[in-house]
Amino acid sequence: MKSQDDYIKQLEVTIAKFMAPLEGIPFPIAIKAISGHEVVPFDRGDRQDLDLLEKVCQAADIAGKQAFQDGIFRKRPNEVGNDIEGYVKEALKAVGLQADTPVTQKQTRQAMGYPDIEVIDSYGRITYLECKTYNLANIGTTQRAFYFSPSRTGCKITRDARHLILGFQIETAQREGRRAYVPVHWRVYDTITMLVQVKHEFNASNIQIYREDSLLAEGVIGE
Repeated sequence: MKSQDDYIKQLEVTIAKFMAPLEGIPFPIAIKAISGHEVVPFDRGDRQDLDLLEKVCQAADIAGKQAFQDGIFRKRPNEVGNDIEGYVKEALKAVGLQADTPVTQKQTRQAMGYPDIEVIDSYGRITYLECKTYNLANIGTTQRAFYFSPSRTGCKITRDARHLILGFQIETAQREGRRAYVPVHWRVYDTITMLVQVKHEFNASNIQIYREDSLLAEGVIGE
């Protein structure tokens, strides 16, 4: 009996250690682990990279101005990034870059998950671009704002590529007599030095939750 109790205690300690977040993981290592592909650093001394950055900046201006004019109507500010992505895609095309939803390793286009946009420049190189929105008051905090995970339907990273983040600072304004979110500033970041963490979780499926042998009571709700 004692050995069984010891085993349970050891198991509890092991699970507790496993559930502790892994912190300070370099983003390029995480991407390599889940996709098999390298994160290429942006080279400030490379003419092709500078040309790419110039085009992305032009697109950020175009997308930001159009979104500012239109206003984005969402209930919650963390949903605004979904709308910004569409503006950015069109703006990237307008400045001469190819921009589309990435194709997964299973050759299907998948909107959900990282990254948002696959960009192909005039040199035929692929860059992955993630669109984010932020509140200036929160930009220096530890609030989590970037998420990615392995996908069962196929990883969206299929090439060695640059990984850039285009972030828009969002404020509120009146548009059409309603409160809207509008971008007022943008920033482009390289991800080569970004650190990420892994947070594990327990989960259960419906079939594991709604078991007949676990049912204690039920009732019908009448009119």
